[in-house]
Amino acid sequence: MATVSAISLSVLFLLSLSAAVHGHNITRILAKHPEFSTFNHYLTITHLANEINRRQTITVCAVDNAAMSSLISKGLSIQTIKNVLSLHVFADYFGSKKLHQVTKGSTSTATMYQATGEAPGTAGYVHITDVKGGKVRFTPEDNPSQKDTVYVKSVLEMPYNISVIQISAILQSPEAEAPTAAPDLNLTSLLQRDGCQAFHDLLTSSGAIGTFLSSADGGVTVFCPGDDAIAAFAPKYKNLTASEKISLLLYHGVPVYNSMGMLRSSNGLMNTLATEGAKKKYDFTVQNDGNDVTLKTKVTTATISGTVVDDEPIAIYTIDKVLMPRELFKGVVEADEPAPAPKAAKKKKKAAKKGETTEDDAEAPGPDSSDDYSDDDAADQTASGGGRLVASVVMAICFSWLAFA
Repeated sequence: MATVSAISLSVLFLLSLSAAVHGHNITRILAKHPEFSTFNHYLTITHLANEINRRQTITVCAVDNAAMSSLISKGLSIQTIKNVLSLHVFADYFGSKKLHQVTKGSTSTATMYQATGEAPGTAGYVHITDVKGGKVRFTPEDNPSQKDTVYVKSVLEMPYNISVIQISAILQSPEAEAPTAAPDLNLTSLLQRDGCQAFHDLLTSSGAIGTFLSSADGGVTVFCPGDDAIAAFAPKYKNLTASEKISLLLYHGVPVYNSMGMLRSSNGLMNTLATEGAKKKYDFTVQNDGNDVTLKTKVTTATISGTVVDDEPIAIYTIDKVLMPRELFKGVVEADEPAPAPKAAKKKKKAAKKGETTEDDAEAPGPDSSDDYSDDDAADQTASGGGRLVASVVMAICFSWLAFA
């Protein structure tokens, strides 16, 4: 019985690790607490919820409906409210215990307002102070006179992923509440900026621009090859059919918003506007090295060279090459890409006696097994590798316990 219990505990522990891999959803967390419904609503309409869900090691300082009403009554624009609420998301994990054990009684932490670059200077920092009587006080960097906002309770703690706490009032920051002009989110005009004119012209002449425009409201990320990259690619582009040209151009759009911070903190496959189910995946891999972000197809590798706009729900980045999907350019290898190494020649074997089979004869029928193993298979296995890893560990522990039972 002891062995069975140990196995059960091991399985439950590993399953909990597997669940943790899937991250958190701030909208669902707060939906269980009606007193935060207004705060939750504004996280959604300002698109901060999406940013929170993609980040790790953060603290969300929620305020109740009464506290939110004082903010709404100021008549601030949505963009300004977004700045204010960004000040309530800390770029560090603070559970209840950590808040009450602040080193030397006080510390400062950066917020999402600071991380996005919207805050001037250090206005995006918040001071946390463990005051007498067990209270913890929160004070914005640019408003030291605010001393009435304190810790109320812990709503949820997922160490050291996300902590959701309630504070007593809105953090009031003159800088965050300063009037903010609404961003220019006209995708057509944005695509004509900063070296994207040639790409915009191709989108317009092919008709692909319509798909980009219809995706803009829900969120879209555009990777725009610079004018020089378009010019260098022109001979290949001319050889494509009309439908292939559209697929190529749609391959440069992702149907979700990705800030530069998101791209720098994530690696993996991305579907594109050209994706059509399993048969036509049209995906590429995002990889980052420090501040550098590269986009890798099976044919080419491009680097993000600049930002045209990064303002949810639209992000447009310039890249140094045209992305070439394998679906359209099978067998093509760029000049600066290393060619595959030739296979080593096999040594000749002595002639076999009648009725025997040599190693070369056994391998002769059919292609090398690696030829049948496509890049798509590898990508699928990589994508599901985390789940299989957990399952494998569970099985290994179970068999280990049974062996010693």
